[in-house]
Amino acid sequence: FNDNIMKEILEKISSYNLFNYLLPGTIFVFVLAKISPHNFIQKDLLIGAFLYYFIGLIISRVGSIIIEPLLKKWKFLIFADYSDYVIYSKKDEKIDILSETNNMYRTIIALILSLVLVKGFDWVTVKIGMNDTWQSIIVLTLLLALFLFSYRKQTDYITKRIKAHKENNNTQQSV
Repeated sequence: FNDNIMKEILEKISSYNLFNYLLPGTIFVFVLAKISPHNFIQKDLLIGAFLYYFIGLIISRVGSIIIEPLLKKWKFLIFADYSDYVIYSKKDEKIDILSETNNMYRTIIALILSLVLVKGFDWVTVKIGMNDTWQSIIVLTLLLALFLFSYRKQTDYITKRIKAHKENNNTQQSV
């Protein structure tokens, strides 16, 4: 039963979701189990798939909300104007593929950073003798902040995309 459901889910999952959520989440769980006392490995494949996907989603958000802005601020990355991206990705299908690969690299960077952060958090909590309740409160608060900023960023992307379409339509109508 679980194998059939897993097969259906994997068939419907996009390559973006596979390489930016499920794969990083799975790698994170397995590496974390090797380098720390935390073990999120699931025996049930269905539960495991959803858990690893969610962990991968968190890792992806770390990349999007923390890593990308820092690299832009440090001028390590320079992005094209979003309205240009919208226009030219319609003309060149390869841009979407390159963007997906780009996001995968960002997520791998976030995966490595997340492992370092978890190890650092564990070390600090042991050093100061923080109890499990406070650890949980800190982690949940950080996750709340991460998803609040993710929600804002996604809303901004939607708004920029609509604006780019409006500008493109206005340009076409005036020609």
